[in-house]
Amino acid sequence: MFKLFFIFIIASFISIPCVSQDGGGKSDVPKHEKSFKSKRKLAKADRKAAREKRKEEKAEQKKIRDHHKRIQTKEVRKRMKRNKGKAIRNNTHQREPFFQRLFQKKRGKASKRAKEKPSKVQQY
Repeated sequence: MFKLFFIFIIASFISIPCVSQDGGGKSDVPKHEKSFKSKRKLAKADRKAAREKRKEEKAEQKKIRDHHKRIQTKEVRKRMKRNKGKAIRNNTHQREPFFQRLFQKKRGKASKRAKEKPSKVQQY
């Protein structure tokens, strides 16, 4: 009984007709490569899209900066404006101008010594 069932299944798989698909396999027609002009046009379009994307990102960053400044108080905005030059100078590793260095508070050896702190315990 088992052998008959097994033979029936094998025979049914063999007898199933297979229908081929149109254009599914390799075609005999060779593919044409893109011409140099079309490659150039695609590259130009990619560059333009990248340029537009950078422009939009820059505008978004400027919008964020402006909003950050706008929500600050007047005193904070003034302080930010004053400190901006110093921050730029520090980031570019430049010294301060001569006259600013000339009239600054001296930072010599005396400032490096630890100052004696008076004790909290009173002595009699």
